[in-house]
Amino acid sequence: MASSDLTTIKVSKTLRDRISAGASERHQTVQKFIEGVLEDYERRGRLSAVAAAMATADDATLADWRHESEAWAGADSDLDGAP
Repeated sequence: MASSDLTTIKVSKTLRDRISAGASERHQTVQKFIEGVLEDYERRGRLSAVAAAMATADDATLADWRHESEAWAGADSDLDGAP
């Protein structure tokens, strides 16, 4: 990564220390740690959106979703025991 691709963000010293400690515990750079935290945050948002959609879906839509999920669940069944 070129130095021109880097920037500085202002955070409190306490937060900086927490970020550094989290990165250190995972043997990651601060950048990789923050990327992971952000990816987890975004994933939780997507899962929340799916849960909200499912909570308001009608029975026919849920039945379609279950059928499609079962079809996808079997998509790799022929790979069991593959080298």
